[in-house]
Amino acid sequence: MKWPAEFRQPLFVVGTMLYLVVVLHKHGGPLVARWPIPALARAHLADVLALPLELTLMLYFMRRWYFRRPSFVLPTNWIVSTWVVFSLWFEGLLPLFDKRATADPLDVVAYAVGGFVVWRWMNHPA
Repeated sequence: MKWPAEFRQPLFVVGTMLYLVVVLHKHGGPLVARWPIPALARAHLADVLALPLELTLMLYFMRRWYFRRPSFVLPTNWIVSTWVVFSLWFEGLLPLFDKRATADPLDVVAYAVGGFVVWRWMNHPA
């Protein structure tokens, strides 16, 4: 089976692997928990990777099932609006309802960096 072009994109592959390392480290995976991960990466790497991973999935589904065109790219306003929604939800509203969630302005910056990565390097025709 050949993977779709969106999932073979090098930034998506590396981002997925890094995200898995961070999640396994956080939740105590057997081998990964012993690896030292810098505090800045532990705190913000998942937030930087959130938009590239989510928007790549959106791009795949839009190309295959909605527009049915491999040349489709996400409009810039979709990327910006996804950044706004993530920022408002995870840094504004969720901390009001969930005691485990904390608002961090640097996470908003991390989402913006991820959105820039999508816009600049990942959002191209297949």
